Amino acid sequence: MEEERIGWRDAWLPALLVVLGAAELASLGTHGWGVAVGLQAAAGALLVFRRRYPLAVGPASSAVLLVLPWIGPQLDEAATPILFFILAIFSLARWIADLRGVAGLVAILGFFFVDYAFVDLRDHDWTDVMFVLSLAVPPFVFGRIVRRLDDQRRLLSEQQELIRDQAAAAERERIARELHDVIAHSVSAMVVQTAAAQDLLRSSPDRAAELLQSVADTGRQALEETGRLLHLIRDDADELGLRPAPGLRDVAALVDTFSANELPVEARLDLPSRDLPSGVDVSAYRVVQELLTNALRYADGPVRLVISAGPDRLRISCANPVGRGRAVAGSGLGLQGMTERVTLLGGTLDRTDDGDRFAVEVDIPLAREVVP
Repeated sequence: MEEERIGWRDAWLPALLVVLGAAELASLGTHGWGVAVGLQAAAGALLVFRRRYPLAVGPASSAVLLVLPWIGPQLDEAATPILFFILAIFSLARWIADLRGVAGLVAILGFFFVDYAFVDLRDHDWTDVMFVLSLAVPPFVFGRIVRRLDDQRRLLSEQQELIRDQAAAAERERIARELHDVIAHSVSAMVVQTAAAQDLLRSSPDRAAELLQSVADTGRQALEETGRLLHLIRDDADELGLRPAPGLRDVAALVDTFSANELPVEARLDLPSRDLPSGVDVSAYRVVQELLTNALRYADGPVRLVISAGPDRLRISCANPVGRGRAVAGSGLGLQGMTERVTLLGGTLDRTDDGDRFAVEVDIPLAREVVP
């Protein structure tokens, strides 16, 4: 157990017992009661350190109190010392992780035996043994119970912290994928459009102006979608999001956007007739967006996009010839993000790259939705 500073919460209960004991002894007026008050104060001072040194403090404070019958007040005359014993025995079980506290309990019981055998000269029988055990065992058992409950609470807290850390890491990965999908698509389109506009600036200024206008529109759309993403991150209820999350219903418009960006796309879209789970819907859209973004960077010819939906599976196929003339350096996270999305949904992603042709086949089950 990590050591803590001794504070008021360690001292208030022993101090209260000392005050009660002094008042009781003063009211009894037995022989040597003043010294007995001093002994109780010494036992209380020891019990202040019960959390830090329970195995030493418990028997020591009990030994001090069991000197009382040697100087005056007998064991059956004052009741407050019993409270000191209870606190000492409880501390042996509460503040010691293993069963070493049993040794301290045995030591305290031994002190009682010495007092009964050599100081209290009355006749004793098994009822005295049961009386002492009835005072000693319940506080020890209660202390073990409190210790076990505290250990469980601490373990639960550590597990909750671990779960929060894992959830935060998963959320960071999700945000990274979302931001990559949004920004990489838009920036790639803007770079390609700007390069085309530069080529047409002298020969066809009107067409160049149209391309630059398209660059501006793409930038505004990227800002709007990024803002929506950040709103959704801050607000699980989507009270601030102004646009719904994209899905397969938006793929046709996405294809038109890429076609306007000088990327010929031959699309065959057999979209599902029923509503898909939200996780599948938005992830499928992001996969298509990433595939077309990669094609915009590297394709040298038309892109063939096929989406087909069966009763229980969604298949996405995208293929294009590879060229170097339009290449734009990428981060390398696109395929990784697509693979993570598809894997989370229980699907598979296969890619083929022979140097001349790049193709990706995605298969996503529709029978269930993976809960993150």
